[in-house]
Amino acid sequence: MIATERLRLPLLDAAVVADLRAGARRPQFHPDFPRPDDLDAISMWREGDPWSVRAIVRGVTALGTIGFFGAPEPADDDVPETEVGFGLVDEAQGWGFATEALTALLDHVDALGVRVRARTRPENARSLRVLAKTGFTALRGADDDGHLVMARSLP
Repeated sequence: MIATERLRLPLLDAAVVADLRAGARRPQFHPDFPRPDDLDAISMWREGDPWSVRAIVRGVTALGTIGFFGAPEPADDDVPETEVGFGLVDEAQGWGFATEALTALLDHVDALGVRVRARTRPENARSLRVLAKTGFTALRGADDDGHLVMARSLP
């Protein structure tokens, strides 16, 4: 379990994923959770895999998801690298939760020597701010869908 002062980032378990896929509501889900991006994230869920999707939980309420798109693989320079994604319900944005969650997740993988990249739409100012605050400084250009691809160097 990864935790911060205000948040917990538990890996999703099979029962929660089944409910999310079925559209079932749980009392601990924020009324706007899951968002379409959360449902996309659970399509990459793998039970018990630390490189899989996690909930972003404040108190007992799931506000969004964060996680990796798979286990690290060697990049062109042989440094292990993986991609991260994150998102919160609208009501939870602007409180620093995304920055806090991403910082905690990055601290966890820094110890493993894994470099992390992320993609975002160029007009997504909130996501760009979170990425900048958490050390994503290397702009690698854009992907085929027009997303900016950014990377964070290992400390």
